[in-house]
Amino acid sequence: MAEEQPRPRVVAVQDVLVTLEQPEGEAAAPMRKNEVIHVHPRRQEADGEAALKGEILRVNGNRADAQIYESTRGVSVGDPVTQTGEMLSVSLGPGLLGRVFDGLQRPLQGLADTHGTFLPRGVDMPALEPKRRWTFQATVSRGQHVGPGDHLGSVREGTITHRVFAPFDLDGEAEVTWIEEGAFTVDEPIAGLDTGEGQRTVCMSQSWPVRTPLPQQLFKRRRVKRVYPETPLATTIRLIDTFFPVAKGGTACIPGPFGAGKTVLQNLIARYADVDVVVIVACGERAGEVVETLTELPELTDPRTGASLMDRTVIVCNTSSMPVAARESSIYTGLTIGEYYRQMGLDVLVIADSTSRWAQAMRETSGRLEEIPGEEAFPAYLDSTIKAVYERAGVLETPHGEHGSLTLMGTVSPAGGNFEEPVTQSTLASVKAFLGLSSDRAYKRYYPAIDPLISWTRYRDQLRAWYDANMNTGWTERVQRMAKLLGEGEDVRQMMEVTGEEGITLGDYVTYQKARLLDFVYLQQDAFDPVDVSVPLDRQREIFELLHKLLTRGYSFDSKADARETFTRLIQLFTNLNTTERRSHRYGELLEQIEDLANKHAAGSGEESGETEPAEAAS
Repeated sequence: MAEEQPRPRVVAVQDVLVTLEQPEGEAAAPMRKNEVIHVHPRRQEADGEAALKGEILRVNGNRADAQIYESTRGVSVGDPVTQTGEMLSVSLGPGLLGRVFDGLQRPLQGLADTHGTFLPRGVDMPALEPKRRWTFQATVSRGQHVGPGDHLGSVREGTITHRVFAPFDLDGEAEVTWIEEGAFTVDEPIAGLDTGEGQRTVCMSQSWPVRTPLPQQLFKRRRVKRVYPETPLATTIRLIDTFFPVAKGGTACIPGPFGAGKTVLQNLIARYADVDVVVIVACGERAGEVVETLTELPELTDPRTGASLMDRTVIVCNTSSMPVAARESSIYTGLTIGEYYRQMGLDVLVIADSTSRWAQAMRETSGRLEEIPGEEAFPAYLDSTIKAVYERAGVLETPHGEHGSLTLMGTVSPAGGNFEEPVTQSTLASVKAFLGLSSDRAYKRYYPAIDPLISWTRYRDQLRAWYDANMNTGWTERVQRMAKLLGEGEDVRQMMEVTGEEGITLGDYVTYQKARLLDFVYLQQDAFDPVDVSVPLDRQREIFELLHKLLTRGYSFDSKADARETFTRLIQLFTNLNTTERRSHRYGELLEQIEDLANKHAAGSGEESGETEPAEAAS
């Protein structure tokens, strides 16, 4: 009878952190960082509870520190530990869309149906439905050679053609020795590969470690390559698409204090963004907000397909009441799922809400490990960890010549709206678009509450060629001029707070009213209006060009009261225009009224102080 392999034992317990000790001897398997383990609490075995899943964080000789993904109640010194020899991984295959998982990719609805609302510890369930059959159609034949990440065939997953890949960890090319079409479950063999070192059976599903970028091995073998992002991500939100665009495959952060509208904004971006797949990572959010997302999304109609929005959405959910360790892994789980769909040549949007609570989970774990703290007790590696997460976004060219993108938007919840705290600052150093939410604008009921005076994007110049070709020649320059007008209007407003209207000139007052008009009718939208909630790019172009023409011409007013009355009326007309169906009779009438009112006060050459710079020639 073969001698049983020595097993590590628990030698210390500190909340969700346990210290393991491996018995000395040649038969003992070495412990590795990020290896998944299972702790078997002896006190709970009589109650029928399963082993507790954990992950090794640090190895020091024959000892290791591991974080447990559930409560360590009942775990005691001497409890045996099982090593799996595997990293924390997710299952990738058809059936991910429309599902809700926790940070360990356990299907929450399936667990609730089986175990009830309150889940016992240690329970697990396959991420992909094991009994569901998918109709597989092969795209390769016997005798062909394939490499890692090559297409073997496809199945239909809702509205998406789901590619079935050769194993991503394949070492070099392999010959297809057999492949079969038909209806299969995700775990049934569909093909066989001769790797040169033996036969390897392939199923429709495969696993991948979440902390390793999916295309990492493909990059090393030069099977995929990064492509420079050249197309904007259309969100149908005017303020973002026009003033602070985000490229497909780009990165953005949405920091803001509590109550500034982050959840509403990210939900509308998820609904209307021009992408094929949306992955929402609810990382440490309050249960109320998560429940709102889970109940609303299935009821929302996808504007692209007319079906339920959940049909192209994956939710990875870890609320603030769930274990800290599982919260920390949830972002990696969501990113890996997003990378998988990007490899199919699809456009993917990953929304992480909120990275602040994810960073707080790292801080708690780091504190228990007694690591040297950095600023505000966050770990010293916070900055590099955040950068590594955002670097997983991008546009890739697959081995088949298709382009897929992964856009990553992370919301940040700094305490008190303090953008100087470490998580926000590290995020700003990692992303190329900053959409800063303002509590002042939120309290005024402005939506979106993005402050145009503190927000910025590095994609505006990068996307200049696309805007010139698809919007209008000189589009970027006109946007920059309107952004400058907003700043000038704010300067006048601050001056008026000190001196009042009497202390400024009529020309400055007109500048203030112009900036106010631009803010009220273009930067703000009505999230509850069926027309204004989502504005396509062609309508944005039409409204922006009209505003640019009106705001760059000179005006002549008899008094400040006359200017105020005129611009207030323009705001009313534009507000009505924004909520009116395009090309309708009413829409045309409003355009005529706007033109007539603006022409009534248009200044001639050399007019008085109410005149502004002459308009630029619009293309």
